[in-house]
Amino acid sequence: MRQTSRDPRIPRSLMKRTSTVLLASFALLFTVAGASAARDDSSSVAVAARDVSAKTVIQVYKSPTCGCCKAWVDHVRAAGFQAEVFDISDEELQQRKTRLGVGPRLASCHTAIVNGYVVEGHVPAADIERLLKEKPAIAGIAVPGMPVGSPGMEVPGRRADKYDVVAFTKSGTTKVFASH
Repeated sequence: MRQTSRDPRIPRSLMKRTSTVLLASFALLFTVAGASAARDDSSSVAVAARDVSAKTVIQVYKSPTCGCCKAWVDHVRAAGFQAEVFDISDEELQQRKTRLGVGPRLASCHTAIVNGYVVEGHVPAADIERLLKEKPAIAGIAVPGMPVGSPGMEVPGRRADKYDVVAFTKSGTTKVFASH
């Protein structure tokens, strides 16, 4: 015979209602969890990407006087990256770009390194997260120049420029990675 440890001061009808409420709560919880899991993959990809960026150090090399570089650093930090910033002379920055395979047509005002990839210029954090997730066989990605509206280059009252994030190899081959 099965023994229960029911408190005799609690009426059976209340116990049944409590059990029903608990079962209904679990059913609702599993329904919500299932609906959440069934949402489009972009939200789960974004969450997974943020998880990657939250644990990732990005080393940023920039001129000490560049305000838009600081704004871009704020952008990647807001996305969860741990930015280590190195203020260097323009000459040192240009030498670093050359060593990393960033030619004049890819160049911008700052250069970063993340997990062995070069990130040149005002690349959106979401594209860096995608790069780290996909791990393509490239040297890095770049936003050439300084397009208005790219992260760190927002200008109030001015419409954002259309721009491409360009993937590049050490041999100089380029291909559009993303368009904004």
